[in-house]
Amino acid sequence: MAAIPLTVRGVERLNQELHRLKTVERPSVINAIAEARAQGDLSENAEYEAARERQGFIEGRIAELEGTLSNAQVIDPTALNADGRVVFGATVEIEDLASGDRLAYQIVGDAESDIKANLISVSSPVARALIGKSEGDVVEVRAPSGVREYEVIGIRYV
Repeated sequence: MAAIPLTVRGVERLNQELHRLKTVERPSVINAIAEARAQGDLSENAEYEAARERQGFIEGRIAELEGTLSNAQVIDPTALNADGRVVFGATVEIEDLASGDRLAYQIVGDAESDIKANLISVSSPVARALIGKSEGDVVEVRAPSGVREYEVIGIRYV
């Protein structure tokens, strides 16, 4: 399997989720299954079916996280010699030239992207357009909504 790029903070968050799933969620669902079994006939037991379904989800997520973490290539943006350019892990402030809106995104791996937290995947159209650019550069992003132009206002390596 190919290496999965992750930031240091992303690895920490995935490890925390894995720990929570193994120490809190898994024991909780095992108890729920045991309680549902104690009620008798399993063929018409909705609580048992729901608990088994939840257990399947939890076990699948644990396996997914363990696979991701075992293949992780941890990249620390503060240790990179980026020479003022946008690289994986950098936080980039951009301005939409059409609207004047300013946005700040950190470019992260697919496994840790979360647009609500301003973490965009390195494989997203915006991140692909920004990689390698410097402050003052204007980039053209081809997105599903059309072509947008952004100016790189600032770059931080956090």
